[in-house]
Amino acid sequence: MPLPLDGIRVLDLTRLLPGPYCTLLLADFGADVIKVEDPIAGDYARWYEPKLGDQSAIFLSLNRNKRSVTLDLKMEKDKEIFIELVKTADVLIESFRPGVMERLGLGYEELQKHNKGLIYCAITSYGQTGPYAKDPGHDLNFLSYSGLLDLQGRPNETPVLSSVQIGDIGGGSLMATIGILLSIIEAKKSGEGQFIDISMLDGAVSWMQTILPDYWATHALPNRGELTLNGGKACYEIYRTKDDRFLAVGALEFKFWKNFCTVIGKEEFIQRLEDPIEKQRLMKLEIQEVMIQKTLEEWLEHFNGIDACVSPVLTPQEMTENPQIKHREMIEEVYQQGVGRIKQIANPIKLTGKKFNLRRPAPKLGEHNSEILSELELRNSEGVVENE
Repeated sequence: MPLPLDGIRVLDLTRLLPGPYCTLLLADFGADVIKVEDPIAGDYARWYEPKLGDQSAIFLSLNRNKRSVTLDLKMEKDKEIFIELVKTADVLIESFRPGVMERLGLGYEELQKHNKGLIYCAITSYGQTGPYAKDPGHDLNFLSYSGLLDLQGRPNETPVLSSVQIGDIGGGSLMATIGILLSIIEAKKSGEGQFIDISMLDGAVSWMQTILPDYWATHALPNRGELTLNGGKACYEIYRTKDDRFLAVGALEFKFWKNFCTVIGKEEFIQRLEDPIEKQRLMKLEIQEVMIQKTLEEWLEHFNGIDACVSPVLTPQEMTENPQIKHREMIEEVYQQGVGRIKQIANPIKLTGKKFNLRRPAPKLGEHNSEILSELELRNSEGVVENE
């Protein structure tokens, strides 16, 4: 069955998480993603622990449906091979600091000479311009600069780190994927490629749609743990149960709040949904006193069939066995050569009649060198017209 991105070739020079997650989404839907890796180190994520066989579990998950070719882009011979690959590509994605590809003689303007239709996507910490452009950064730094980190956590306590990489994936991978898909559509109209400048800091700032508009409207600086959606209201909170488990309560709307208060026997709270912050804190204390009297399972039984937006805080192990997750087939078993059947996170994008499937397991370093070089030789021997 044909996939939406069949026939699209992507050269992936990225490593670790943001770039590989982006190209994973593209590869799952048919793009021919070729990882261009250093012959010695390759993608650093290959060597992380824990490993399944001789490669890391995270690498196997992020790099399925891709091929690997090893090239030393500082060597003229390998650089020539890379340019031949560029001539065959629709998209190139890299995550070096600004200026690195130019110093190699492989910047966007140079590569355009060989392929005017090339879509070139650069994922960097802070973008190609600005005073921080050449600074290093990690997810924590993007969140700290964005103002988002300052709001994570409880009032008057140290900001709390997130368990997943919001800036890397939300600000980098997803924005890059969208930019690439938009550019593919545009290229079909114009016949020309373009440069996509993705800043993970920019992406993190763009996530603050529920915070910044209100701040600009009121000029009131939000405080950590006092926003509606990060601990400011009793209706949107996490409560501890008798067995040291947790119940997530998201009863933002009045109808859900009314049902929640009725089930826990606090009907006097029903009309207090919009109480000021000081009274919200007192309500939370009283609700916690009630919640601690029953186990998580007991509370789930009480809320069964009740529309109150109440859910258990699951562990990752429990999540994999959850009936909703199973029904949506979000955890799949795939075959990895040399390892056997392993679990991986499925692609979350559901298209009618287009189901994710494993066409290729994650590649060994340079596994497809001969295959890809043979394709280039065949192409050149057939006299394929090069892009001008």
